Amino acid sequence: MQLKKEINILTIIPARGGSRGIPRKNLRPLNGIPLIYYSIQTALNSEYKMDVYVSSDDDEILMFAERFGAFKHKRDTKLAKDDTTLDPVIYNAFIQIQKEQNKIYQYVITLQPTSPLLNTTSLDEAISKIIKDENTDVILSAKERKHLSWKKISGKYVPTYKERLNRQYLDEIYEETGAFFICKAENLLKFKKRITGNVDIFILNKEEGIDIDDFDDWALSEYYLRRKKILFVVTGNQNVGLGHVYRSLILAHEILNHEIVFLFDNESKLGFDKLSEYNFKTYIQSHENIIEDIKTLNPHIVINDILDTEKNYIIELKKFGIKIVNFEDVGAGAGLADLVVNALYPEKKQMPNHYFGYEYFCARDEFINSQIKKIAPVKNILISFGGVDTNNYTFKVLEAIYLYCIKNNIKITIVEGIGYKFHNSIKEFHNIDVFKNISNISDFFFKADIILTSAGRTVYEIACIGTPMIILAQNKRELSHLFASDENGFINLGLGTKVSKDQILQVFKNLVNDFKGRQKMNKKMLSFDLKNGKKRTLNLINNIINQ
Repeated sequence: MQLKKEINILTIIPARGGSRGIPRKNLRPLNGIPLIYYSIQTALNSEYKMDVYVSSDDDEILMFAERFGAFKHKRDTKLAKDDTTLDPVIYNAFIQIQKEQNKIYQYVITLQPTSPLLNTTSLDEAISKIIKDENTDVILSAKERKHLSWKKISGKYVPTYKERLNRQYLDEIYEETGAFFICKAENLLKFKKRITGNVDIFILNKEEGIDIDDFDDWALSEYYLRRKKILFVVTGNQNVGLGHVYRSLILAHEILNHEIVFLFDNESKLGFDKLSEYNFKTYIQSHENIIEDIKTLNPHIVINDILDTEKNYIIELKKFGIKIVNFEDVGAGAGLADLVVNALYPEKKQMPNHYFGYEYFCARDEFINSQIKKIAPVKNILISFGGVDTNNYTFKVLEAIYLYCIKNNIKITIVEGIGYKFHNSIKEFHNIDVFKNISNISDFFFKADIILTSAGRTVYEIACIGTPMIILAQNKRELSHLFASDENGFINLGLGTKVSKDQILQVFKNLVNDFKGRQKMNKKMLSFDLKNGKKRTLNLINNIINQ
């Protein structure tokens, strides 16, 4: 870093007192802080330890500039008119400041207060770029513009493009943002203007590229400054399935005013691949300790959908000032989280900020807006054991009921999840319909007269529709899912590995022939207000976000 210490850089922030678009713009509070503050802090936080000056004709602006850590340069009123361009302003300030500081500057940066979302890291990258490339005389900030555009020539509108193409195939056009101009001081001294010689472009993202010219720009800047980064830390693999992935997606789609990022642990490539289809920013663990990945992503809020958490994990997150929301967490870390939501598994004792029970099940829109099942004679049955079906209950159930269904003209439909690895085991069965990785599972639930499934979130989803079901738990954890009980309208056979095929067949036959029993199951399931669970859960999360 010795190179940086040997270079003198002057940053000038031009801030005129008069502003027609937004009166007193430079001192107007943006997200509670005067606009001029943001550009000053961007410059002061630079690794290059530059001299930061605010040039203004307005004493109040200069007073605040000094309070915020900048030097002040009183601008001549002749250079503060509406039609005054920035070149003479910057040149005049540069000459006076260089004399005042008694030093020779190598670079002069114009940093405009109307770009409050500019990151110091972007500014430093641009400075580094011009220092390393001796042939570059100027670097200016810009944003990419790719739109079909027109111009007016001799009273007629004509296109600026040669042929109509989709946006991604249009020629690259860059629009100056005004966020910063970095020029060689020697050229500014010689030519009295900033843009001379070889010019390079530094492209800013949409957020950093905002220039505040009117109240619409102001409102957009307020939105970005108030927006928080919410990181979903999720697990999804052959062992735990993909239920955590789908719930996180449900919630992420409803959180509209904040930045959403996903991080998967290094054993969740299956979940990572699935969620990557939805165009969210998605990462997979790259450090030995996932805390390092979280630290790099620097979120305001972490939503853990990883089952039980360790105490030390939560303590480490808390050190970074992160708010923590956990789902289905009955581990040691749950007691330290800011919010715990558990729709599936009961807690041993009531704890503050812990909410559990069916009221907090987060249904997908396809179930919230689904049709309600009307009980009829059994003609169609569905076998669906989730995204993975670790124990291959699909084969076990199919082998148990296949001949009975064929004999009684009952159509069998199977829905395989994305992680199902046992497809070859069911190839010997004929006259069945098999679907994989579908996106409209609620239609299959509605069309079926009986469903055979596991004891996870699918129980709640089917209950939204009211189709009678027989449940086989995939593991001991699912056995604690108390909602999936007889009193709530379900036939739960317990841990599926302990249930024989003969038992499955007998229970299935009894249910097929028990019309009134299926009506009773349907009525019980539909008596629960499951469709508002997502709304309740989002209200709890939004309370954490807004704190």
